[in-house]
Amino acid sequence: MTLRHRALSLTAATICFPAAGLADDHESAGISLNVALVGAGGETLGMAKLEQTPAGVLISVNASGITEGEHAMHIHEAGQCDVAGGFASAGGHFAPGGTSHGFRDAKGPHAGDMPNQFVGEEGNLEAQVLNGAVSLGETGPGALMDADGSALVIHGGADDYKSQPSGAAGPRVACAVIAPPKS
Repeated sequence: MTLRHRALSLTAATICFPAAGLADDHESAGISLNVALVGAGGETLGMAKLEQTPAGVLISVNASGITEGEHAMHIHEAGQCDVAGGFASAGGHFAPGGTSHGFRDAKGPHAGDMPNQFVGEEGNLEAQVLNGAVSLGETGPGALMDADGSALVIHGGADDYKSQPSGAAGPRVACAVIAPPKS
C-alpha cells in the first residue's frame, strides 16, 4: 500500500467516543439533518450530515476546496457562521460543564473536541466521526439544538489536543450552522 493509499483510507475512518449519558435521550433519536459547509470566502465547500444515534451524533462530512494536510474539526458553541468575521461568531468550542480543551488534558476534552481530519492533495475531506458527548436534542447535557445553537468548524491547522482554549489549530476556514440561535 502506498503512502497515498494509506492517506486515502484515513479520510474515511470512523472515530468513536464514549457516550456521556446520552443513552436516555429518546427525544432526539432518529433525528438527522444536512448542513452546508461554507468557506472563508462565502463559497459552499460541501455538506455535513448529522444523525442522532443511540451512541451519540454521527457526523459525516464531504467537502472539497480545503488545503492539503491535517485540520482540526470542532463543534462550536453558537449557531452562527459570519464569513465577514472569520467565523468568530461561532464562539468558542462547545464545552458544557466547563471542561478543558483537548484529549491530552486531564480536565478535558470539550464536548465539541473531535480528532483531526486529513485532507489529501486533491483538497477533499471525507470523514465520519461519532461524537458521544453531544446530542441533537434541545435540552440536556451536550444538546446542540439549545437556545444559542451550535456550529461545525474546520480550522486551518491541526489541533495539538492540549493548548488552551482551542488546540492552537489556526484560523477557522469552514463553518456550518448546526442549529441557529432561537429568537
